[in-house]
Order: sequence, then C-alpha cells, then structure tokens
Amino acid sequence: MADTTHAHGKQHDYHIIDPSPWPFLASLGAFIMMLGAVAWMRFHLGQPFHLFGANLATPWIFVLGLAIVLYTMYAWWSDTIREGQEGAHTPVVSMHLRYGMIMFIASEVMFFVAWFWAFFDASLFPGELIQTARVQALGGVWPPKGIEVLDPLHLPLFNTVTLLLSGTTVTWAHHAMLEDDRKSLITGLALTVGLGLIFSYVQFYEYAHAPFAFAGSIYGSTFFMATGFHGFHVIIGTIFLAVCLIRAIRGGFTPHKHFGFEAAAWYWHFVDVVWLFLFFCIYVWGGWGAPVHAG
Repeated sequence: MADTTHAHGKQHDYHIIDPSPWPFLASLGAFIMMLGAVAWMRFHLGQPFHLFGANLATPWIFVLGLAIVLYTMYAWWSDTIREGQEGAHTPVVSMHLRYGMIMFIASEVMFFVAWFWAFFDASLFPGELIQTARVQALGGVWPPKGIEVLDPLHLPLFNTVTLLLSGTTVTWAHHAMLEDDRKSLITGLALTVGLGLIFSYVQFYEYAHAPFAFAGSIYGSTFFMATGFHGFHVIIGTIFLAVCLIRAIRGGFTPHKHFGFEAAAWYWHFVDVVWLFLFFCIYVWGGWGAPVHAG
C-alpha cells in the first residue's frame, strides 16, 4: 500500500498549475480597457465612437475593463499565495519565480531607456530639431529658449532624499523578516509605504505648479513622460508594498517563505535607482543654465 501511494505521489520539483480562468479574464479585461480608452478619448473630444451600430463614447467601458483587471489580479495572486502555502513553490519553482521577476524588471528598464533616449536625443542635438507649427523653437540650445525649469535643489532633492530613505526602510524590513522580527518588519514596511505616499504627493504638487506644460514644448513632453512614467511606477510599488504590509500583519511571511515581499523590495530598489538617473540627468544636467522658476 505504501509503495502504491509513493508511486502516485509527486515525483518532481515542478508545479503543474490547475486549469484557471484568470489568463482569459485578464486578456478580456485588457481588451475592454483598450476599447474603453479609445471610447473615453472620443467622449472627451465630444466625438462619437461607433461600434456594432452603437455609440460607445463613454468613460464607463474603461472603468469596466479596469474592474475586471483589478479583480483578476486579486484572485490570481490569491491563488498564487495559496499555492505557496500548500507547498507547491518548491526550491526549483521559487528559483523560476525569481528569474521571472528579474526578466520583468529588465523589461521595465527598457521602457525607461526609451524615455531617456527621447530626452537625450532632444537635449544633445537641439539644433537638429525642425521647428513646426506644433513644436516650440529651441533656439539651438537646451533647455529651449523661454523655458523656466524647476529648481533641482528644492522639491526634486526632497523627493530624492525621500526615496533613498524608503530604500533604507524596506531593506530594514527585509532583514527583520529574515530574523523573524515581525514587529520591525511591519514598522519598516509601514514607513516605506508612508514615504512612497509622500513622494507621490510631492510630485503631484510639483506638476500642479510646473511653469511649463506637456504640450507645446519638447522639453515639457520629455520631462513629463520620463518623470510621470516613474511616478506611475512609484504608485504601483507603493500598492505592492501595502499589500505586503497587510500580509505581514496577518503573518503571511516566514523567514523561508517570503518571495512576494522579496519581489516587492527588488521592484522598489529598481524605482529608487531609476529616480537617481532622472534626478541627475533631467533635473540637474537637463536644466543647467536655464532660468529657474521662482514658484
């Protein structure tokens, strides 16, 4: 009897996933969001969006797609957490999860390479950009003539210190978890989430008082795309860490089973490093020599 049980038991280190509806629902939600984004833009412009004989120019299609995606994320990750608690995440599976996170961060790096490429292409060769009816004249210099830049030693420096502190607190939380110090883990994560919220608020305030807009200037376009894309990642990372904080409060991590938090910490350190490049390249070097906005 024992031999029969052993023969039918799991004889490998891999995780054979049960049939799941979440990949299909995620694709469906993303498709509805794509249609909804077009419908929302048409609605914003006061134009119709005809599909299958109906005018779908409304923001609610996007909201529906977003709701499906968010629910799918919650349910799918809940299943992943449950599978890990049931022992499906063997050392081999855990290693592959780490490889997957590394590849994801590498793909994110390439996103930022695109924004930096656009910024340096415009800033290093301002004389080669042709003035059109929609692009402000650069005057052959960078920053373009007539642009007032943000003081890098004011709010940008404050946000730099904020993110560096958050990198310290998340590292403290990680070491606390490895030492099975649950109180310090929760404290470190709470501080990190709080610092992430402060960063997002300060950046929102900075955008609201910026002396230049997204449209009408290549400087504004490249600035807001690069810093705004990073700000979006800070928001995502803050949510990621907030979920880890809830799990830590519930006792969901152990010194040996904590890849969810480890992935969040990697992501947060990636966000920190990208911000340092943004701060020195766009705020400091990219605004050098231009008049500084007094506001």
